[in-house]
Amino acid sequence: MGEKLGFIGLGKMGLPLSKKLMEDGHEVSGFDIDPSRGRMLEEAGGSPVGSAAEVAEWSDFVFTMLLKQEHIEENTIGPNGIAASGKKGLIHIEMSTMHPAWSAALAEKLATRGVDMVDAPVSGTVPHVEARTLAYMVGGEKEVFDRILPIISPLGKSVTYTGKNGSACAMKLVTNLIVNAGVALLSEGLLLGERSGLSKELMLECLKANAAASHILDLKGEKIMDRNFTPHASVGIYVKDLGLCLDVARGCGMEIPMTAAGLDMFRRAEAAGWKEDDCARVIEVYENKD
Repeated sequence: MGEKLGFIGLGKMGLPLSKKLMEDGHEVSGFDIDPSRGRMLEEAGGSPVGSAAEVAEWSDFVFTMLLKQEHIEENTIGPNGIAASGKKGLIHIEMSTMHPAWSAALAEKLATRGVDMVDAPVSGTVPHVEARTLAYMVGGEKEVFDRILPIISPLGKSVTYTGKNGSACAMKLVTNLIVNAGVALLSEGLLLGERSGLSKELMLECLKANAAASHILDLKGEKIMDRNFTPHASVGIYVKDLGLCLDVARGCGMEIPMTAAGLDMFRRAEAAGWKEDDCARVIEVYENKD
């Protein structure tokens, strides 16, 4: 028998994740500030409601996946947030990519109001949701992790327990540092190959067979060379996440100059009006089209 779940943030990732949860036999209620997203949830068999508190009243487990800290706070500890419902035994699964210290502090605030929280960001985008190949990282109390594991395991290829609250957010930022800055470096290399007269087919064949082979190459290589900017992971998200990486690094007393250089390229893409385009658009910054 399925669980009663809630999802706050029915965006590019939240809505398809909600659909997968329903496919797994769970009942899902949802809330989004955009009413059209709620209608889409309803069309898929879910139950849209009018606030985060209503989601919590209806659910035993509540997911959030939102872009900004203030949005998460509003929907968790705000006047109409999940904690305001007073629901006993509620578990909050916070999937957003956020600063580790902030996430740990939110977990403490929710605990004082009777809500157990884990940070559970994922590596992957919409195609990984559809293929159920997300990689979950989960930080929080082990007992809470054990309770959510049967719910999230079917959604991905891996679920890793990272330790205390905030640790999963730290691991996600390490992941995004390598991936996001890597996309800028990949664009740089592929453009150098193009300018040197190498074909797309030749470069992909060689790179996939040699020491440069990587998941980033498989995911973004062809999109970059085809100038295919249909968004899977947007420029704006890369700017946000690389900025968080720099913030965390400063707090650790270290410099990460390659990440800073990558962030500068994505900031230029965002300033050019390409915020919602796929991160592959960064190649046009290298081409000075921004």
